[in-house]
Amino acid sequence: MTARAIAITSALVGAMLCQAGGIAAESGIPARALAAQAESPAVATDVRIGGDDRQTRFVVDLNRRIDLAVFTLADPYRVVVDLPQTIFKLPTKAGEQVRGLVMAFRYGLIMQGSSRIVLDAKGPVRVDKTFVLDATEGQPARLVLDLVATDRATFMHNLALENHPNLTASTRSREPLPKSDGDARPLIVLDPGHGGIDNGTKGSGGELEKDVVLAFAQTFREKLESGGRYRVAMTRSEDTFIPLGERVRFARARSAALFISLHADALPRREGQAEGATVYTLSENASDAEAARLAETENKADVIAGVDLTAEPDDVANILVDLAQRETKTFSMQFARTVVEELKTAARLHKHPLKSAGFKVLLAPDVPSVLVELGYMSTKDDLKQLTSESWRARTAQALAQAVDNFFTPRVAGGAGGRRN
Repeated sequence: MTARAIAITSALVGAMLCQAGGIAAESGIPARALAAQAESPAVATDVRIGGDDRQTRFVVDLNRRIDLAVFTLADPYRVVVDLPQTIFKLPTKAGEQVRGLVMAFRYGLIMQGSSRIVLDAKGPVRVDKTFVLDATEGQPARLVLDLVATDRATFMHNLALENHPNLTASTRSREPLPKSDGDARPLIVLDPGHGGIDNGTKGSGGELEKDVVLAFAQTFREKLESGGRYRVAMTRSEDTFIPLGERVRFARARSAALFISLHADALPRREGQAEGATVYTLSENASDAEAARLAETENKADVIAGVDLTAEPDDVANILVDLAQRETKTFSMQFARTVVEELKTAARLHKHPLKSAGFKVLLAPDVPSVLVELGYMSTKDDLKQLTSESWRARTAQALAQAVDNFFTPRVAGGAGGRRN
């Protein structure tokens, strides 16, 4: 199954549908919802969970009343609450609360103008009540969600009956297709991992992977553009979530010559410590257990964000067959080796710096693609480097040099664009 997002529900009742040519607003958006869009973002200040394994209440304190939409997802069981854009000022580790039917929850921006809360349920649940109370008598406005336990058959029946508008989070609204105007320079797509509701890994001081890799991607972009040899586009340039499949389509739709996904890993405490950068290429069979673990973790991004993948066509096998095209696989591996060679001069490398695994974000069959794990957020020395401006500049320059080395023979021969 690929990670193509096919059912990201809108944050507003009756909001927008994504069509092949773009996103079109449905008529009939409630007046209150339109007014909310014009307001500054709502602010969530506290959260509480009460109840037991039969019935659980989830409450969020807000600075004002908002509209919302709620739906459920299966495998794993989740309850998704879509809101207008909201600033979450919740207590530290609020999402780790375990109570009643809720195992954990997460929250964040899902796309520009829309936020989301995703609750992981212990089993099949039914949304019994959902409402928002106005602020009154010194008390904040409150979002209230009541869940009751049910069986799988009832859950799946209710899931089939849910009628919520679908909205595919499209990168079109974030960065338009660049106009080449006959510009033959290779287009490099940089993909800062995670974003929005998906924080990625976390450092010991609360540093978030999504912020670390976005800062690095912005520096990397500057290095690439300063030489004037490339056009550069980023799958995200702000703190928003983008489904894995959309990242792949972003590169393909723009006829990218190279796709570079940027991440910063973390090892579970029980697995000890590791350090240094690693460069990954796509393979149906992981090169080792660590690569397999990382791929499995990264491929869960859409599940984390509450994306419905149940109707996704199972075409991974077909894509992997396409990737057997010798040219694309060869170019990906060639660039990966070039990156490792250049990173030796600027960054600490993992003891096995070149690996492969089944990363969904590397599935473009016609765009050479690599995933660069810049270091380990869980390792003190790596984290210090990952958050260092001087390290970021030095390492971004090394990666830019790797891009130069990769393209120089083809640019000199007039073949720097997309390979067909």
